[in-house]
Amino acid sequence: MRIAIISDIHSNLEALEKSLELIKGLGIEEIVCLGDIVGYGANPNECLDLVRQTTSHILLGNHDEAAVDLDKMAYFNPYARIAAEWTNQQLKDEKKVFIQGLTPSKQIWGLDFAHSSPFEPEEWHYIITAEDAQQNIPAFSAPICFFGHSHIPGIFCEDSTSREVTRGKKYLINVGSIGQPRDGDWRLSFGTFDTDSWRYENVRSEYDVKKASSKIRKAGLPKMLADRILLGR
Repeated sequence: MRIAIISDIHSNLEALEKSLELIKGLGIEEIVCLGDIVGYGANPNECLDLVRQTTSHILLGNHDEAAVDLDKMAYFNPYARIAAEWTNQQLKDEKKVFIQGLTPSKQIWGLDFAHSSPFEPEEWHYIITAEDAQQNIPAFSAPICFFGHSHIPGIFCEDSTSREVTRGKKYLINVGSIGQPRDGDWRLSFGTFDTDSWRYENVRSEYDVKKASSKIRKAGLPKMLADRILLGR
């Protein structure tokens, strides 16, 4: 079975639509969304609708959580706070109820999925370095745990060196961000995995980023949020 793993859409409809167009052409059978569907961008309701139409495998992200419970944004920077408050005002009640029913991690098809980390997933820890990854390896039981949150794609193996996914080892795989990459590459990022061949691929693609950026400005959100998606930082 071929699956696609998407994460950190952040209300970027243009990036999400392009991602789903690519996924349709890749022969994908199932999609898992690792959360942070909303926050930062201009189309929270539309992105939620599209994700829900596409898959029932949806996790809770910290920006999703904050958008429906503003008490959860105490650690957010000022730009993220403004975006969370704006998103809270935009989200329809039914969508808030849906988000409240999500969880930050789950196991499907013998694979682990988490928005932020397998260790204390509800605490929104970051996995960025190899040391972070090694601390998280004991926290999940499946051969692979897919995650997002940092917006930086990467593969971490229990042996600290392998970057190709093979059977017999444990891996943490960050699929990157659909709507707000932060690795210096503005192109959208997601992952695909074949459960039969055990092949993982990171997919990058251009999309109409200028349109997405313009919509953020027109919505009255901070200019920094509009500028950063143009740079991938």
